[in-house]
Amino acid sequence: MPKGPEKNTKNKALHTKLLNRKKTKLQEEKKEKAARLKALVTKMNQKKSSDEPDAG
Repeated sequence: MPKGPEKNTKNKALHTKLLNRKKTKLQEEKKEKAARLKALVTKMNQKKSSDEPDAG
């Protein structure tokens, strides 16, 4: 008894590969953004702490 047409695993594998690449890219961008933000906050805190003794 025929089981129907073969499944197209090639396209499915390619699609999965592309989705995984996209997910990885988004995660990397998120990490980079967090790192930039953290550096900016650190810089601003240092500036703020160095300004306080001069003003007070």
